[in-house]
Amino acid sequence: MGDVAKDLASGTVGGAAQLIVGHPFDTIKVKLQSQPAPLPGQPPKYAGAMDAVRQTLAAEGPRGLYKGMGAPLATVAAFNAVLFSVRGQMEALLRSQPGAPLTVNQQIVCGAGAGVAVSFLACPTELIKCRLQAQSALAGSTSASLAVKYGGPMDVARHVLRSEGGVRGLFKGLVPTMAREVPGNAAMFGVYEALKQFFAGGQDTSKLGRGSLIVAGGLAGASFWFSVYPTDVVKSVIQVDDYKNPKFSGSVNAFRKILASEGVKGLYKGFGPAMARSVPANAACFLAYEVTRSSLG
Repeated sequence: MGDVAKDLASGTVGGAAQLIVGHPFDTIKVKLQSQPAPLPGQPPKYAGAMDAVRQTLAAEGPRGLYKGMGAPLATVAAFNAVLFSVRGQMEALLRSQPGAPLTVNQQIVCGAGAGVAVSFLACPTELIKCRLQAQSALAGSTSASLAVKYGGPMDVARHVLRSEGGVRGLFKGLVPTMAREVPGNAAMFGVYEALKQFFAGGQDTSKLGRGSLIVAGGLAGASFWFSVYPTDVVKSVIQVDDYKNPKFSGSVNAFRKILASEGVKGLYKGFGPAMARSVPANAACFLAYEVTRSSLG
């Protein structure tokens, strides 16, 4: 198999592992991010992450934690295949000679380039996922548009294509998606390589055990969210915003309004579940990727 095919296959397996482990955490994150600000003197819909879990289980059962999984599951192969393949091709371009290890700074560049590529695939997938995940959090809104009930991923896509500007509507939130994916992946792949080299005691990381890969992958995933979390909040609120009567005119406007109404805390809604998700989900992703890649030769 060629290197591109190996990266495609390994990225697919890694992405599936990441999604299965991490989706329930992601559902709670989006619910917390997208719940409307409470009226003065009233409590928010969810008091915190555990309250969101309890309410979701009570109202929707365990399946509620996996709501919206259809869209990312359908595209997880393509997403991670693109991510790891573009990263692999950039590695090849930056190597001084075939097989030569890359520096941490070179891996940061590779991660940023991969982030640009996956942004165009991530944006419509995230929009569909967030609409499904946020339905119950937005149920109390007085806006008629937010009362739309979606039957599944395809129903969201049809509604957006029909009523929200066609294909362009599926790319609502592309700017904050790119602002998340580019620096986030740069940080993630840079931290991953730095930790692998630290554990290996040098640039040759081919002999690392699975335990080291799990730790490196988990901490690398945490670095992604730690570096870009406010951008993800902006992306989520824009993607679930009312198309006909929007609260926000753009990314900067959303950032300013959240900061003005809720303070810095508003930019970190759902941060706990995101960080709790990132470690096991990305540990699973990188381990599955490395094991699959190694087995393909």
